[in-house]
Amino acid sequence: MTKLRAGVIGLGMGWNHLVDYMNNPDVEVVAVADRREDRFNRLEAEFGGKYGKFYKEGIDLIKNEKLDILSVAVPNNQHKDLTVAGLEAGAHVLCEKPMAMNTAEALEMLETAKRCNRKLGIDFSYRFRPQSRAMKNFVETGALGEVYYARSEWFRRDGMPGLAANDFGTSSGAGGAMGSWFFDKKQSGGGPLIDLGVHRLDLALWLMGYPEPAWVMGSTYAKIGPDRAKARGLEYTVEDLACATIKFKNGATLELGVSWASNIKEMELQTTRLVGTKCGLMQKNINEGYTYEVEFFKSENEIPFDIKLHEPTPPMPTAFTLFVEAVRDNKEFLVKPEEAVTVMRLLDAIYESAASGKPVEM
Repeated sequence: MTKLRAGVIGLGMGWNHLVDYMNNPDVEVVAVADRREDRFNRLEAEFGGKYGKFYKEGIDLIKNEKLDILSVAVPNNQHKDLTVAGLEAGAHVLCEKPMAMNTAEALEMLETAKRCNRKLGIDFSYRFRPQSRAMKNFVETGALGEVYYARSEWFRRDGMPGLAANDFGTSSGAGGAMGSWFFDKKQSGGGPLIDLGVHRLDLALWLMGYPEPAWVMGSTYAKIGPDRAKARGLEYTVEDLACATIKFKNGATLELGVSWASNIKEMELQTTRLVGTKCGLMQKNINEGYTYEVEFFKSENEIPFDIKLHEPTPPMPTAFTLFVEAVRDNKEFLVKPEEAVTVMRLLDAIYESAASGKPVEM
């Protein structure tokens, strides 16, 4: 079998894409692109010339290379243009989250993929965890009954990219010119809602079966970020906390809450809860970090039982491996682009509702 020719644009978030492709026997990495010299130096140190050609501009990579697979892992305002160009050049594209800056861009990406008969995947990375797969399998058995309420949140006490209390953009690579795009609305499209909320929103919707939204009521706040950015000589144009209530046409409700900075007890708090007529489910991060536990709650004969998911759960292929398989075997990728468009519609509606102070009909 001829190997699939792959390229990666962006070696920050895209580094994981690159490493996975490099280790996949069905893939040959023929080109990478990044504007930052330090990332090129890391590339050389770890892979020598085995990554193929190096480009500073992603569009040049697309124009000059014949690719089967293209990974797009750059700031949000570049997702649409590079994805569309890659699809039109004949590549199947795996794009980092969020899908785009807004719904209009996301729809253009989806329509281009359909017109070009190419696959378009979005890396909603929390779906590709063994624990998430176990939760999904449990829900699909019908064990929860009718899921009528959910809550999903990701709150940080002090975790603004490049603007944490001890980060003045000198050593982390997240602040100053190299990371201020996170809190520049023209480049990012928004703050923690589009950065963190996209993960918790997709995970909850996926577990719920992606019900059709009816209306959204949202609020956003920028109470900490602007002053902290100003002290560093930077401008902060996004929210640092957002919350929303989403009502679905099947009657279910989802509450969403996210922050980069907020006066809470934990440094990092992530939970996703589903409440059903037969059973409830909750995933929560452990010790304020990035490992998680899952519990199920039910009653038998009016006696409450708490059941914990046993670890470790069976392994699950990465997003990159599954995308390669989807292209190779011409099958559906785990994240449907239509679902990613739904996420963008909801994010847009939350921002619109926050600006108007009124619910937004979907």
